[in-house]
Amino acid sequence: MATPNPAPKHFTLTYPQEYVAHVEINRPAKMNAFFEEMWLEMRTLFDALSHSPDTRAIILSGAGPRAFTTGLDVKAASTGLLNPDSDGLDPARKAAHLRRHISSFQDCISAIERCEKPVIVAMHGFALGLAVDIATAGDVRLCAADTKFAVKEVDIGLAADIGTLSRLPKVVGNFGWVKEVALSARVFGAEEALRVGFVSGVFEGKEGVLKAAGSIAGLIASKSPVAVGGTKEILNWSRDRSVEDGLRYTSVWNSAALQTTDVSAALLSGIQKRKPTFEKL
Repeated sequence: MATPNPAPKHFTLTYPQEYVAHVEINRPAKMNAFFEEMWLEMRTLFDALSHSPDTRAIILSGAGPRAFTTGLDVKAASTGLLNPDSDGLDPARKAAHLRRHISSFQDCISAIERCEKPVIVAMHGFALGLAVDIATAGDVRLCAADTKFAVKEVDIGLAADIGTLSRLPKVVGNFGWVKEVALSARVFGAEEALRVGFVSGVFEGKEGVLKAAGSIAGLIASKSPVAVGGTKEILNWSRDRSVEDGLRYTSVWNSAALQTTDVSAALLSGIQKRKPTFEKL
C-alpha cells in the first residue's frame, strides 16, 4: 500500500481491509492533543491519501482508551499560536503574521474535507475543541456511547476559528443549538450528538465504533471509486450553493464521469448477480 514519505510521526497508518486506510492520532499519553507539527503532518497525510490509488475510504480515530483528541495542546500553543513572537512589529504586522498562521492551520484541517476519499471519523472518550473542527471536516461521524464533546474554545478566551463555527451549523441544521454549545462550551454526550445529527451512529465502546466504521468503510470501498469520489465532490460543492447551481455542476462533472467503464461493470454484475470489481483510480 502507498505510504506517505516521510512516514508520519504522530499518526499511525494501516490498511485493515483492502482499499481502507485507518489513520490513528497517536499521542495517547497526552490524550491525542495537537501541537503545530501534528496538524501540518495531518495535512501531508491526507493529501497523500487523497491521491493514493490503494485508498478508497479512510477511518480516522484516536489512539488509547481515553480520548479521540482533547483538542489543542494549550501548553504548547501558549508559546506559539496563542502567543506569537511580536519581534517589535506594529499591531497591523502582528495581525498579518497571525492571520497567515491561522489560515495555514485551517487549511490543515480542511485537508480532511478536501481529500478525494470519504473520511469516517470514529470518536470515543473525550472529543473536545479541535476534535469538533476535525469531525465536521469529515464525511461520516460515529461515536462510542461514552464520548464527551464540547466546542471548548470560549473557555480559553477564543472564538473557534478552525472550522467548527462554519461547518457545524451546516452539519446539524440547527443554528440555535450550535450557538448554545459554542457560546457556553458545555459538554454534551453521545445521545445528544445523535439526536441533533452531529453523529449518525452511537456504539458500545471504542471497539464497537471502530467495528462500525470498518463496516461502512468496507462497503464504500467496494463501490466504484469514480462514483464515490464524484458523489463526495458534488455533495460538498452543492452544500453552499443553490439547487440550480448544484444541478449544473453535476451535469458538467458527470459529462466526464459517465464515460467510465465502471457504469457498465456495475450494471453487468447486477444482471449476472455477482460482485463487481473496479479498476484503481
